Formats: sequence, structure tokens, C-alpha cells
Amino acid sequence: MKKDIQIPTVSDVDIAIAYEYNDLYKSNDWNVYIINKKDIDLEMVVIVSQGFSDTKTTSLFRKKLELLPKQSFAKIEFMQPELFKLNNRFQVTFFADNKLYEKTYLFKANTVKESALRMLKILNKRGMLCKEA
Repeated sequence: MKKDIQIPTVSDVDIAIAYEYNDLYKSNDWNVYIINKKDIDLEMVVIVSQGFSDTKTTSLFRKKLELLPKQSFAKIEFMQPELFKLNNRFQVTFFADNKLYEKTYLFKANTVKESALRMLKILNKRGMLCKEA
């Protein structure tokens, strides 16, 4: 039975963090994005994020997107710099081609910093991609 279960591999879906200017508050903010580089839409996208270390754990944050069109992105949360001291995990689940996909991404503690940023073409912003957990 278990051998018959096929878990599809997630590709061309990324989590990124960008450092960008906020016109409303006249400040630079860190924002997390989900990026769909696929040539198909993602449906019922659920992102669950949490910061953690050996001694601390943040509350779970959940975000749902009904649809993330092909070759697009969506802002999913603002991130406070104090959280960069923790590991930050993003669990992404979605439907595509009538299949359920799931992948976990991880920003390791103390890796998100201005010196690590590069231009992310699809966002047209300075940021960094999250590593696979």
C-alpha cells in the first residue's frame, strides 16, 4: 500500500524575503513572498510559518491564497528583523494538475541580512530565496 503512494516533487515554487521601501510608513521593511515560476496556476495555496530555536518558538502564522497564477508572486507576510535570530520555517501546500503538493522551506537563524541580498528578477526587488528544509 505505502509503495503505491506517490508524493510529487515540488519545483519552480519558491519562498523569498525582500527588503523594500514602504511608501506609506516611509521605512524599509522585510516582506516574505511566495513565487510561482510554473506554467500552471496553483490552487488552494496554504502557507504555515513559524520561527523557532532550541529555547523559543513563535506562534503559527497561516495564510491561504485561493489562486496563485502562473509566473506570478504574492506577498504573504511582513517579517520583523528580531525574528532573523530564529530559524524560520515555511510549510507550503497547494494543488496543481489535480495533485496535492507539499514542501518545507527554511531560513536558518542569522542568515537573513542586507549583505546576503541580491536582485530577484521576478520580484524586481532586492532579496534572497529560502533554502529547502
